[in-house]
Amino acid sequence: MEANLDNIDFTMAAEEEKKLRHDVMAHVHTFAHCCPKAAAIIHLGATSCYVGDNTDLIVLRDGFNLLLPKLARVISRLADFAEKYADLPTLGFTHYQPAQLTTVGKRCCLWIQDLCMDLRNLERARDDLRFRGVKGTTGTQASFLQLFEGDHSKVEELDRLVTAKAGFKRAYMVTGQTYSRKVDIEVLSVLASLGASIHKICTDIRLLANLKEIEEPFEKDQIGSSAMPYKRNPMRSERCCSLARHLMTLVLDPLQTASVQWFERTLDDSANRRVCLAEAFLTADIILSTLQNISEGLVVYPKVIERRIRQELPFMATENIIMAMVKAGGNRQDCHEKIRVLSQQAAAVVKQEGGDNDFIDRVRADSYFSPIHEQLESLLDPSSFTGRAPQQVAKFLKEEVRPALIPYQSTMGGKIELAL
Repeated sequence: MEANLDNIDFTMAAEEEKKLRHDVMAHVHTFAHCCPKAAAIIHLGATSCYVGDNTDLIVLRDGFNLLLPKLARVISRLADFAEKYADLPTLGFTHYQPAQLTTVGKRCCLWIQDLCMDLRNLERARDDLRFRGVKGTTGTQASFLQLFEGDHSKVEELDRLVTAKAGFKRAYMVTGQTYSRKVDIEVLSVLASLGASIHKICTDIRLLANLKEIEEPFEKDQIGSSAMPYKRNPMRSERCCSLARHLMTLVLDPLQTASVQWFERTLDDSANRRVCLAEAFLTADIILSTLQNISEGLVVYPKVIERRIRQELPFMATENIIMAMVKAGGNRQDCHEKIRVLSQQAAAVVKQEGGDNDFIDRVRADSYFSPIHEQLESLLDPSSFTGRAPQQVAKFLKEEVRPALIPYQSTMGGKIELAL
C-alpha cells in the first residue's frame, strides 16, 4: 500500500465513481486494484468521513498556511507606506465630511490594525483546528474497538498515531459521523472578516482616488474607460471590493449547514461544503494578491492633499486663533463673535460664489486681530493640527506590527504582478 500511495489511476477512479455513485468507494476499489494483496483490508472499520473529513481538515490547515504569508506581506507593504508618510498631514473625514487633520501614514495604520486582527484570527483559527481522527460511523469507535477485540487503549493509541501522522497535535474527542460543522463556521468567519477589512481598505482607496489624493497603480498603457479616455478608474480596488463581498457572504453556507445537521449527520452538507470552503480560500487568496499589488504601487499626490487642507484648515484654526488672541490680552467672547461673523462671510464666498476660502485674508484685514497677525502662519501650520499621529505611527509599527510579522520574515520577498 505504501509503495502505491502516488500510483493513482484517476481514469479508473472516474469510471468506478460513475458506476458506484460513491466517490470514496470508487477510490477504495481503484486503490485495491493497485494493491491486490491489501484489497481485503483497505478501508476496514472506516467510513467515508474518515477519509473526507480528515482530508478536509488537512486542506483547511494547509489553506491557512498559504494565506497567512500573503496577508503578512500585505501588512508589511502597508507598514512601509505608513512609515514613509507618517508625517504627511491630510484632511481627516468623519461622516465623509471634513474633520480634524490626520496624516497619510496614520490613516494607513487604521487599515493595518484591521489586517493585524485578521492575521491573529487566521492564526487562531488554524491553531484551533483538530483532527477528526479514527472515530467510526457515528463517532463511537465501535468498529475499531471490535477490530482490537475490546482493547480500548489500542483504539486510543490508533487515534493518537493517525492524528500525529497527519500533523495535528490534537483530535476532537467527540464527533458524530463528521466533525462538528461549527468548525467550518469558525473557518469561514475569519475569512469573511478578512473580506470586510479588505473591502473597507479598498473603498477608502477608491474615495481617495476620486479626491485625486492617492491612487492605486495605473499602467502606462492602461485604459480606464472605453468611452472616456481621461479616466483612471481604480479597477484593482473595485475588484477587491467585488470579491470581498462574495467572500463575506460565503459564511452563510456553513451557518445554515451546521444548523440543519440531524443527529450524528445528514448528507445535505456535502455538496454545499465542496463549493463554499474551496471558494472562500480561493477568493481570499486572489484578493490578498491583488491588495499586495495595490499596496506595492500606491501613488500619493502631496500637492493635491495640501490644496485641500488649505481649503478647510482656516475654519479648523479658529480655536487656535481664539487662544492666541486671549494670550495677547483679548476677550474670548468678543473674539469668538468676530470669528463667527468672518467665518460665515468666508463660507458664503465658498458656497454661494464658488470662490476660495478667504477667512484668513479677512482676519489679516481686520485690525482687531493685529496682535496676532505675525503668528498666523505658525497658527496655520498643518503639522500642528495632527496631534500625536506621527508618534502613534512609529510606536504602533514598532511595538505591534513588526513583531507580528517576525514568523513570516522568510516569505516577505517578491512583488505581485497581476494580469487583470
